[in-house]
Amino acid sequence: MACKVMIWFLVARLLLQILRIHAKVPAIIVFGDSSVDSGNNNHISTILKSNFEPYGRDFNGGQPTGRFSNGRVPTDFISEAFGIKPTIPAYLDPMYNISDFVTGVCFASAGTGYDNATSDVLSVIPLWEELENYKEYQKTLRVYLGVEEANDLVSEALYLISMGTNDFLENYYTALGRSTEYSVDEYQNFLIGLAQNFITTLHNLGARKISISGLPPMGCLPLERTRNLLFGEDCIEEYNNVAKDFNGQLLGLVTKLNRELTGIQLVLSNPYDILLQIIQNPSSFGFENAAIACCGTGLFEMSFMCNKRTPFTCSDASKYVFWDAFHPTERTNGIVADYVVKNSLSQFL
Repeated sequence: MACKVMIWFLVARLLLQILRIHAKVPAIIVFGDSSVDSGNNNHISTILKSNFEPYGRDFNGGQPTGRFSNGRVPTDFISEAFGIKPTIPAYLDPMYNISDFVTGVCFASAGTGYDNATSDVLSVIPLWEELENYKEYQKTLRVYLGVEEANDLVSEALYLISMGTNDFLENYYTALGRSTEYSVDEYQNFLIGLAQNFITTLHNLGARKISISGLPPMGCLPLERTRNLLFGEDCIEEYNNVAKDFNGQLLGLVTKLNRELTGIQLVLSNPYDILLQIIQNPSSFGFENAAIACCGTGLFEMSFMCNKRTPFTCSDASKYVFWDAFHPTERTNGIVADYVVKNSLSQFL
């Protein structure tokens, strides 16, 4: 009996190796903030968590996972589109181990940014620590797969980077934020320098296929529209203009690094246009509401303010563009992910 079990184990391992060899992208590796965090904040000391109801109510099994959504986040959909797996596990989740992480792992932490000062606001994982966790992952991967196979996986994996919104909305534009030190143009340049350093370090560690995400129309998030009550709850155009400017600088960085870093395939995945289309014309995408979120009043609730005791939470999140005042619904995440795959990531398929 033991012999049969061992044979089946070896066959399964061989099949997994064959699939990885023939897959153009054998794994999805994620860095970033709450837009892509699949549960790392559950396992650190911070108030910024979403591992309670009603978060995750439309996730498989109806369980809150730490994703800031009623269901899956964009990177889950991207992983599925690449034929890998429907969800990407969080690196700090003790339910998973290296055998689960071989085909994809998430190092993201809700509330973080390129700027270390941003992660300090809510005591979350800074970007440098996400990188240290990735280095630890590489070491474990080499023990598990062997050095040659692990190095092949590292170079063929697709790296998804999604952050930057918190640097502006939770840091720069707050009373004690970076605006006391930088003009907005100077701060954008500062962040671009940090993004360049991060991508260069990833490249030095063996990454070759990398997607960096642009900023969304952050002035149209329900929370920001609530702050704009005096002006009729319209989007804050100043914030949207900053997002567009920053995305333009990211595109310049992508061009620069593709020219300078040997063998890199770096792309910009820009969610701005598709999200703005959805927000401005929700009915054409099958939504009924884009101005307020599903949870609570839909004006300011997120994290612990969006809980199962919050009154007024909508019954059908698929009719809403936003789940809480800061984060899209699963349905919106799916539309954005589909757009990104078709328009930015198709070269990796």
